[in-house]
Amino acid sequence: MSKLLKGIGASAGIAISKAYLLTQPHFQIDDKTVTDTNVEIKRYDKAIQLTVEQLTKIKDIAISKIGKEKADVFEAHIQIAQDPEIKQEVENTINGTKVNVAFAIDHVFNKYHEMFKVMEDTYFKERAADVVDVKKRVLSNILNIPLPDIASINQEVVVVAHDLTPSETALLDKKYVKAFITEIGGRTSHAAIMARTMEIPAVLGVTDILKNINAGELIGLNGITGEIEISPNDSKEWENKIQTFLKEKEELKKYINVPTVTTDGHKVEISANIGKPADAATALAQGAEGIGLYRSEFLYMDNEHWPTEEEQFEGYKSVLEQMSGKLIVIRTLDIGGDKKLSYYQFPQEMNPFLGYRAIRFCLDNKEIFKTQLRALGRASAFGKLGIMFPMVATIDEFKEAKVLVDATFAELRKEGHKVSDSVQIGMMTEIPSSAVLAKQFAKYADFFSIGTNDLNQYAFACDRMSQKVSYLYQPNNPSLLRLVKMTIDGGHSNKHWVGMCGEMAGDINSVPILLGLGLDEFSMSATSIPKARKIINNLSFAECQKLAEKAIDLETIEQVNNLVSNFLKQKNLS
Repeated sequence: MSKLLKGIGASAGIAISKAYLLTQPHFQIDDKTVTDTNVEIKRYDKAIQLTVEQLTKIKDIAISKIGKEKADVFEAHIQIAQDPEIKQEVENTINGTKVNVAFAIDHVFNKYHEMFKVMEDTYFKERAADVVDVKKRVLSNILNIPLPDIASINQEVVVVAHDLTPSETALLDKKYVKAFITEIGGRTSHAAIMARTMEIPAVLGVTDILKNINAGELIGLNGITGEIEISPNDSKEWENKIQTFLKEKEELKKYINVPTVTTDGHKVEISANIGKPADAATALAQGAEGIGLYRSEFLYMDNEHWPTEEEQFEGYKSVLEQMSGKLIVIRTLDIGGDKKLSYYQFPQEMNPFLGYRAIRFCLDNKEIFKTQLRALGRASAFGKLGIMFPMVATIDEFKEAKVLVDATFAELRKEGHKVSDSVQIGMMTEIPSSAVLAKQFAKYADFFSIGTNDLNQYAFACDRMSQKVSYLYQPNNPSLLRLVKMTIDGGHSNKHWVGMCGEMAGDINSVPILLGLGLDEFSMSATSIPKARKIINNLSFAECQKLAEKAIDLETIEQVNNLVSNFLKQKNLS
C-alpha cells in the first residue's frame, strides 16, 4: 500500500526510482583532557590542510557541473576552514581547558553554527549548514572516519537524507541520482539552489522521511508540488508524469526569447532578480527583459570591509554592460536588521526587522551611502540604470535620498565623470504606509517595485520566519491584493510603471491577478521566467481584469486561490 507525504518543492522535475538512504557517520566525541596541547594543535593544523585539499577538489568538480559562480560556496567553505578567528578559538579552547582537539572543534564550530541559526533572514539562517558541513569534514579527518561516498553511486536512485550539504550535492551524478529528498531545508538553501542549477528534482523539508521509508523502496516525487509517494500503487502513472513534464519543459523553450504579450495585445515585461554580476548571464539565457532587482547588499556581505567606490563601480558596470541596454534596477544598500556585516556592529534591537536598516541606515550614514551613489552614477554611463531605495516609509525619506543622488551626480559631473541623464529613481513598496500613499509618492518617484515578502509580513503583523505564524504568509489574501492595487493605481496616476520583485511575481497562482490589476513588470528568479511568460502569453488581459475585480472583493485566500485555479484550468494552464 502506498504512502503519501508532502514537502517543499525546491527544484522542478518528476522522478521515480529506488530509495538510497544516505546516513551520516557518528562521531564519538568526549571531553577527555590531554597533557600535550601542542600535539593537539598540530593535529588540527594537519586536518585543516587535508580539509582544504579535499574542498579544493570538490570545488573543481562543482565548477565543471554547476559553474564557477554557484561553486563559490566551496570557496566560502575553504575560508571557514582557514578562518583565523575559528583557529584562534580552537587553540584557546585546547590550551585553556586542555581538552582534546575533536572536542575543541565540536565546541567552537557549534558556537558559530548557533550564531547563524538564530538569524531571522533565510539566507543567513541556512548558512548555518555551511558551518556544519565544514565541521563534519574536519572531524572526519581528525578521527579518520570516512564521510559517505556519494560519488560512488552507480545505479538510478532517489537519494533520501536528513540533509544534503553543499559538498554532497556537488558530487551528485545526475546520470544516476534522479532526485533527492531531505528532512530539512528550504528553497533558499545551497542544496536547493544547486539542485535547480543541476536540474535535479528535489523535495525538502519532509519531516521524518527516513523513518517512513526503507532502502530500496520505490519512491515517486514531484519537485514542483512537493508531493511524494512511497511504494506507488501505479508506477506507470509516475512515468507518464515524467513524460508530460519533459514535454512541457521542451515546450517552454519557445517562450525564452519572445516578447511578453497577452492574447489581446497587452504588453508587460518579465525581469530577473539577481544577487551578483555573474547571475546576469543566467537571466539572459532564460529570456529576462531586464533586471528588476539587483541586490547590491551582496557586495557588502561578501566582503571583509566596506566595498570601495571602485569595487562597486566594477560590479554595477559589469551587469549594465552584460544586459546591453535593458533596464537594470539596482536596490541601494539593504542592510541591517538580520543582515549583518562582519566589519560593522549594528545596535541591539528588540525587533530588528522594524529597526535600523535599509534606507534608514543609509540616510544616517551618508558617507557610506554616497560611496554607493558615486559608483552607481559612474556606472550609469554603461547602460540603462534604475536606482531603487528599500524600506521607504515616508515621503520625506524618499525626498532626502533623492536630493543626495542629485547632489552626488552633480559632483561627479563636475569632476569630469560621464553620468547618464536618464537614470530612473524609484522605490520599493514594502511598507503599508507607502502603498496607501502611493499616489502622493508618485509625484517624486519614477517607478515603484512591490516587495511582497515584507509587505505581507508588515501587513499581517507576522514574522515570516516564525513557523507558528507561517499560515499568515498569504500573498493572495484580498487585503494584500488591495495594497498591491493601491500601489499600481498610485503609480499609474502619474504615468509611472509599477513592478514587483517579491516571490509573488513568479507565483503562477498570482500572475493572472497581478496582470489584471495592471502590473507592468514581473521580476523573479531567472528559471521561473519561461513558465510565467507562457502563462501571460496565453491569457487575455481583459479577462484577467475581470478576474482581479472578483478577487479583491473576496474574503479569504482560499477563495482567491480557488478562483484562480478554476480560471487556469479553463485555459488549460494549470
